[in-house]
Amino acid sequence: MKTAADRRTLSLSTAKHVIVAAACLGMAFTQLTQSPATTQFAISLGGGPLHVGILTALPFALLLMQLVAASCMRTQRRRKYVWVATSVAQRLVYLPIAVGPWLWPEVPDAVWLWSLICAAAASQALLHFGTPLWLSWMGDYLPPDGLNAFWGSRHRWTQWTAAITLGAVAFVCLFQRAAVRQAFCAMLLCGVVLGVAESLLFLWIAEPSSATGCGRAWWQAAVAPFRDRDFRSFIGFSCFWQIATMTGAPFISVYLLEYVGMDLFHVLLLWMLSWAGGSLCSRTFGRLVDRHGQRPLLNICTAFKSVLMVALLAVPPEPQAAFRLLLPVFMFDAMLNSGIAIANNGFLLLRSPREDRAMFIAAGTAVAGMIGGLTSVVSGWLLSLAPGWHVVWQGRMVVPYHLAFAVSLLLRLMAAVLSLRIQEAGAAPARELVVSLFRPRQTEPAPAALVRQHASSLRRAA
Repeated sequence: MKTAADRRTLSLSTAKHVIVAAACLGMAFTQLTQSPATTQFAISLGGGPLHVGILTALPFALLLMQLVAASCMRTQRRRKYVWVATSVAQRLVYLPIAVGPWLWPEVPDAVWLWSLICAAAASQALLHFGTPLWLSWMGDYLPPDGLNAFWGSRHRWTQWTAAITLGAVAFVCLFQRAAVRQAFCAMLLCGVVLGVAESLLFLWIAEPSSATGCGRAWWQAAVAPFRDRDFRSFIGFSCFWQIATMTGAPFISVYLLEYVGMDLFHVLLLWMLSWAGGSLCSRTFGRLVDRHGQRPLLNICTAFKSVLMVALLAVPPEPQAAFRLLLPVFMFDAMLNSGIAIANNGFLLLRSPREDRAMFIAAGTAVAGMIGGLTSVVSGWLLSLAPGWHVVWQGRMVVPYHLAFAVSLLLRLMAAVLSLRIQEAGAAPARELVVSLFRPRQTEPAPAALVRQHASSLRRAA
């Protein structure tokens, strides 16, 4: 029987558009609060590699809150209003940082630096508490047929939103170089407004009653994902993958700012264009996953993720040359990130049992995320132990960031091999998906074809 709240909700077709629109608002909030401008703001307050490592690690270190949420909500059939309240609070914690430096400019920089870190910690804790609730809600609400295609389409729009938002951030930073703090506070305030709007949109999305797992103890539900063969292999790969990526990825922006000498505008422009590149193939990736499974896409994307580290190791400390070299590499890497994200989300939603979906989702992301967060902190701490250290090798200066990228490169190559051991019943071999990339159906453009079309259009425009 429908309640009054259920009668105020939208139809499925309309709700899908609202979910995509809300995701775009959420992505704008994320880019306004966690972009390279945040790194530059922390550096302007006296922050170093350790502070940057902590800020980067927080989204991963606080993933433990997902397990807490999954445990607390096991006996609850409704998640909607808990998630909306948690999501609104997660956005509002940035409000003091957005208005504080304007109201109290005499407060020491160290206070605002650690206030930013604390606000980011609170925001990430609330975000991760709500994540398994939202994903289990969406897993129950969205039909499984065509789920990956919808997720790919949603991912495409969020990638474009990220590109547009970062472009706006880049131009604000370009024209407000002398007032970085004031500009960042204004961006935070805008992000808070957009983030709250995203949360409130979900009040119009229906929520099916969830199946509860109250028939067994919480510890039995907690270990269930690790007893499932497919999920256990996925968690193992995810843990190692986080170690491989978080050894070097958190320090890319700092490396470009400090070693390469690139200004903040071009760093933001680089990330903006990379997000645009990530949007090119998202919808096609979703359709391919619906046809071939999640594992082959993970195999292919992880196999090429080491290209970014190779480029960072090879890039010269010349801003203009570095920008030209890294732009196509960043766009290609963003395409790979899109494929990994779509495959991961599809695996979590489609391979988790309905009665314990929140716990499976939490286990599939929290364990690996916490390991990744710890890796980021340790890497930042090790880098902070050698300020100013460098050595000249074959006429080129090698700094600690190069060592971090080299280690990450080796670990990424190992992770690509480990991805072959992911267990997924019914998944096609990776070679079948490779064939689909270059020999698509007539009604569906392949990523390779999309890239060729995009390149030819750029040449015509030039």
